[in-house]
Amino acid sequence: MFRDTLQKMVDRLDGGVAGILMGFDGIAVEHYARDGQDGIDIQTVGMELAHTVTQMRKAVEGLDLGRATEITVRTDKLVILIYVLNEEYFVACAVRPDSSFGRARYVMRLAAPQIRAEL
Repeated sequence: MFRDTLQKMVDRLDGGVAGILMGFDGIAVEHYARDGQDGIDIQTVGMELAHTVTQMRKAVEGLDLGRATEITVRTDKLVILIYVLNEEYFVACAVRPDSSFGRARYVMRLAAPQIRAEL
């Protein structure tokens, strides 16, 4: 059920690489990666980012800026968009840097209610 949603999310994007539903504890619930993505291991990426996102959320809340709901990490090889679903889970989508990550944000926001309902 989660895999289908992640696959639709990634496959709707030109340059979509992978998607993952992850707990802030670093455990992946489900993931999807397109074939032939240069050995990018979205599970390892998600696991490493889970700790960083947790720390960033704490910092933002400590500054009385509210709760962080979206985080974007841009690298030479990927743009990773992170959308916080609730206190326990987030969904992330990795796209190529030349992709429309605005569209990726939009597609993630559309998928989020379905994923939340399935949790």
